[in-house]
Amino acid sequence: MSTSATRRKMVKAEKSKMRFVIACLAPALLLVLGFTYYPMLRGVVMAFQSYSLFNLSDVKFIGLDNFRDVMSNDSFWLALKNSVSWVFISLFFQFTMGFSIALLLKKQFFGRGVYQGFAFFPWAMSGFLIGLIWRWLFNGQIGVINDLLIKIGMTDTPIPFLSSPSWGMFAVIVANIWYGVAFFAIMLLAALQSVPEEIYEAADMDGTNRIQKLYHITIPYILPTILTTVILRIIWIMNFPDLIYSMTNGGPAGSTHILSTFMMDKILFGGDYGKAAAVGLIMMVILFLFMFFYFAATKHEKAGDF
Repeated sequence: MSTSATRRKMVKAEKSKMRFVIACLAPALLLVLGFTYYPMLRGVVMAFQSYSLFNLSDVKFIGLDNFRDVMSNDSFWLALKNSVSWVFISLFFQFTMGFSIALLLKKQFFGRGVYQGFAFFPWAMSGFLIGLIWRWLFNGQIGVINDLLIKIGMTDTPIPFLSSPSWGMFAVIVANIWYGVAFFAIMLLAALQSVPEEIYEAADMDGTNRIQKLYHITIPYILPTILTTVILRIIWIMNFPDLIYSMTNGGPAGSTHILSTFMMDKILFGGDYGKAAAVGLIMMVILFLFMFFYFAATKHEKAGDF
């Protein structure tokens, strides 16, 4: 067989492989385009339209009017303020407690598997169900938490956790912390188990104590995982209305609304898809800006290398 014939046969085989790969990827690509990118682009367009369920015959382009209307609403700024507290207070305690649990679970001890099951259990439940459980726990009349506080003498009367604007955000943040600890425990435990034991053995020979090993070996080695999990959790918490809706429905008087629940209210109770899309686009911009500055501030070339 001549060289040119062999080359043509190889090219034909490569093209056949390429067509097979494209045929395998096409269904997944179509699903991603249809259920992710098209709705996102459609939402961006809606943000600049007058799009109300009560007046579908008059959908038209209105420029930045939706953004002006949303940002002139005091409830929007309260939701934005609540979103900041909701994200960063929850994240701080979720990460701190999750990392501590991961460090404990890395060690071998009796009943370790059972303890892991209890520690990871919340992550197997839906956010809406978690909210219902904590709604019962924080109930102002029959709630377990109020009952315990009264019995140990910390209060004489039940605290209206879910019906008081001053206690509402505290209650939903506590529930969110409990729910999200398992995420960091799972992810960071997996990262900790990848750290070579030889490094710790060498550190022990040099007389390094536990604190020094934590800050000079463990954290640098798993830093890429920490950075990734933190940014993923920030995005998740920002777009997590389930728990708040099942606990307070954004109340009382909108005091526990975050941007995602505020956006849902525009749809469920106002039928205004245009304003809801405007809120969603504002959230996207905030998250993109945060991610940009986050990665710029945490830029590192050799995280995990020594």
